[in-house]
Amino acid sequence: MSLNEVRIQTNDFDLSTEVAHLRANYPKVGGVVTFVGTVRDLNEGASVSEMELEHYPGMTEQSISDIIDKAKQRWPIFSALVIHRVGPLKPKDQIVLVAVTSAHRGEAFAASEFIIDYLKTEAPFWKKEQTPEGARWVDARVSDDQALNKWL
Repeated sequence: MSLNEVRIQTNDFDLSTEVAHLRANYPKVGGVVTFVGTVRDLNEGASVSEMELEHYPGMTEQSISDIIDKAKQRWPIFSALVIHRVGPLKPKDQIVLVAVTSAHRGEAFAASEFIIDYLKTEAPFWKKEQTPEGARWVDARVSDDQALNKWL
């Protein structure tokens, strides 16, 4: 079994539905690890009223598929799903879902962390926050780059 799916979308997703889809008809799955990222109302000391995400269609999906392929080369995972939202989002809105299945939890946890670390730094997304001081573009954090470095 190998199900890899990347979806870039404006609409929200339902975690239970997505996990059920990954597990359906696959009795070899012994572990499912999910990560859901959400919009914070505070970033770098400023209130955030909205975040808008833009992407490069086609390139973004391929970039994320490549990240999943790299994870599959490192760990024996069965499937991986990445859903990333674009467009305007409010605090508490879901931005991203990374879900990984494997026979055992260790591989699923490691692959999930690997995918999100690469996603935060390598995928072609542009984020703009609305703050009381006006709009500002958001760069990757130093901590995101440091998280990525552990996989190099």
